[in-house]
Amino acid sequence: MRVIAGTLKGRRLATPDWDGLRPTSDKLRETLFNVCAPRIEGARVLDGFAGTGAVGIEALSRGAAHVTFVESDGRAVRLIERNLDHCRVGDRYAIIRARFADAARRLSAGSFGLVFLDPPYRAEDMAGVLDAAAPLVAPDGLVVLEHARRDVAPPVAASIVRARNILSGDSALTIYEAA
Repeated sequence: MRVIAGTLKGRRLATPDWDGLRPTSDKLRETLFNVCAPRIEGARVLDGFAGTGAVGIEALSRGAAHVTFVESDGRAVRLIERNLDHCRVGDRYAIIRARFADAARRLSAGSFGLVFLDPPYRAEDMAGVLDAAAPLVAPDGLVVLEHARRDVAPPVAASIVRARNILSGDSALTIYEAA
């Protein structure tokens, strides 16, 4: 796994040495950032279900002002810390070790220009995750949900509405905008 573009381009990131964590592929991250590129520079980004931290680190590399990583697994939090230390990104981030729904209740409404969510691939969890994330996105921001291609993302959740669906291999990115 590597950083695809920006100031950290080519930097290798550590990957998990345990089962159960499915990092977003380089190809899918490249697609995500090609679509969201105009919104990254200076943005506050939320990387929910952060795993390795690759999406948030890519955002920092491409000019995001700040990234908040949310991850409940202690091993993954240590992996994110290791990757951030390796990339030397300074103090432009925060890591919250908590379940996403719990962290979302503690974060300020409307404070993120981009919210990226990569929950475990279980269709029944998508609506609840989106409902928790919707209040956090700024009025002109985006929520991006990564999910299994076979699962259909909800067309509407709380105050956001599906704007675009991108398919890539077995995965999909569904992009939501404020309603």
